[in-house]
Amino acid sequence: MTLEEKQIEIVEEFEVYDDWMDKYEYIIELGKELPIIAEDKKTDDKLIEGCQSRVWLDAELKDGKMQFFADSDAIITKGIIGLLIRVLNNESPETIATTDLHFIADIGLQEHLSPTRANGLASMVQKMKLSALKAIQK
Repeated sequence: MTLEEKQIEIVEEFEVYDDWMDKYEYIIELGKELPIIAEDKKTDDKLIEGCQSRVWLDAELKDGKMQFFADSDAIITKGIIGLLIRVLNNESPETIATTDLHFIADIGLQEHLSPTRANGLASMVQKMKLSALKAIQK
């Protein structure tokens, strides 16, 4: 499945829900499927700055594809990072660095988050794209 197909799939899944309380519940469920970061990787350098809650993100390049692992102490945030990982996992660093993650706007996620959570979302995307750029430079 291409990165674009993954984004379209998420948009279609969110269209099933009429109200944002149901969408939040779905985001929480997605957080339960998150590829969890190893406990010994929960270090300060893996924390995403700008998030209201604590979010750790680890990235590695394996066979030319990025692998992301994360965790958060907040269930909504865990679901949000889970959505991002679902789209960006197993993609090339070049694709990640240059892709517009339009599904965020398409499902209305950013506008339904508090300002601090919206900043956190932007910080998560930025950290993932920076990880991809670092992998390209190696």
